[in-house]
Amino acid sequence: MIRSIDTLTKNFQILQKRQENTSSNMANSQTTGYQSQRLFQQTLEEVEMMNYQGGPEVNRRNPIGGFVFGNEIVGSALNTARGAMEQTSSATDFAVQADGYFSIRMPNGEESYTRNGQFVVNAQNQLTTQEGYLVLGENNQAILANDPRPTFKIMSFDEPQRLEIIGNGYLTSPIAGTIVPNVSVKQGYLETSNITVADEMVELMQTAREYEANQKVLSTVNQTLQKATNEIGRV
Repeated sequence: MIRSIDTLTKNFQILQKRQENTSSNMANSQTTGYQSQRLFQQTLEEVEMMNYQGGPEVNRRNPIGGFVFGNEIVGSALNTARGAMEQTSSATDFAVQADGYFSIRMPNGEESYTRNGQFVVNAQNQLTTQEGYLVLGENNQAILANDPRPTFKIMSFDEPQRLEIIGNGYLTSPIAGTIVPNVSVKQGYLETSNITVADEMVELMQTAREYEANQKVLSTVNQTLQKATNEIGRV
């Protein structure tokens, strides 16, 4: 019974992470350039169980079969499908018309990547993100707002699904990317998020059903433990 509770605990933890991920996707359905993320889980390896109730003196090792202690989250993957193009007519709005990401210099000096091209102009007449982070050109320098033909540093990755979300639509990569030459960047347009709210709602309902099913199992286990405790107490 205690093993059952341990398995259910792992299940509840996974369901909580799935719910948090889905809620994050839904919350960013209107965020420019946002790309949804999916979590992946797998069943834990079977563990051999045994007791020491074998032999004539009931003290020998006695295999009683395998047991699986539930599932675990093994990773996540970014949905790199492009969102729709939306015209804004703003001179500081840009949309990448290819696979790739704008390069952004973060406050700690490291680079991050985003599909969100909704930029603003700082006091030095440079393009920055809404948070004030510098947008990089191909030469790793700032891009001036009055540049008639800005050359953005657009990065592509062999495995873009492995990009890691660090918040606010920014991504980092565990592997080096490649600069995309002569990429088409459309001014006066933005890319919408690639999230389909209906799909996220279905995922949320599925998670809720699984949570309810696990709750029922937990209730049954609790009742069995309570009954066993009461009967042992009477004996």
